Amino acid sequence: MSEHDVIQRTERPGTTASVKGDLIALGVKQGMTVLVHSSLSALGWICGGAVAVIHALQDALTLDGTLVMPSFTAGMTDPKNWRNPPVPEDWKDTIRAETPAFDPLRSPTRSMGSIAETFRTWPDVLRSDHPHCSFCAWGRHAEAITREHPLACGLGEGSPLERIYELHGWVLLLGVGHGNNTSLHLAEYRGDYPGKAYETNGGPIRVDGERQWVRIRDLVLNADDFPRIGEAFELETGLTRIGSVGTGIGRLMPQRQLVDFAQTWMEMHRRARGSIA
Repeated sequence: MSEHDVIQRTERPGTTASVKGDLIALGVKQGMTVLVHSSLSALGWICGGAVAVIHALQDALTLDGTLVMPSFTAGMTDPKNWRNPPVPEDWKDTIRAETPAFDPLRSPTRSMGSIAETFRTWPDVLRSDHPHCSFCAWGRHAEAITREHPLACGLGEGSPLERIYELHGWVLLLGVGHGNNTSLHLAEYRGDYPGKAYETNGGPIRVDGERQWVRIRDLVLNADDFPRIGEAFELETGLTRIGSVGTGIGRLMPQRQLVDFAQTWMEMHRRARGSIA
């Protein structure tokens, strides 16, 4: 969406104070641990843009809380799996050999949106060390959430998602739907359903100070049914708080209950790899 389009559908500009007020009305409280997925354009035109939204989130949570965002780097995966867009076959060896190693301080996010990318460089923000699916965190539990992110279980046990689960954290969707709800992947790792499979990927990291392309075996993920799971969770549990944030819609939900629900849903409804009931 262009900035012109955002302005046209915004009655009055949002501010740090107005966004904070919307977040508090939605249920965000000081001391919470909150994983945020966001679209800045969906919230309307805001004075200061992503910076204002991050200030509002931090002000609502306070230093007793913890703010977490995904900082994924899909461009560091194995190009053999790239589909949108694919690259020529004769490029792939060069990509594996020459892509710089993942660097938590320097590697930009990809397709995460301007709020997450701005948060990545924010003062006192820590980032987990995974070349594909890192997370950034600020606040009370930032170090506990981001430390020792396992390569072979990127969104499963031992990952920042599992640590948010153990902290009884929350998921906040700002202007995006459940298709972006990464916590549902934790349920995929835990669920027992037909067609569950693993594949070998790869990525550039530093090992003993030297750049290496490492092979990573991990779960084959499938987010096709995430919107259906999110809708069912909202209808059947009543645990999702829905309200306006700027000109967009915010959804706040307890992550532990969401993951447990999604695991059961997948075990009941997923039939086979590539087939969602």
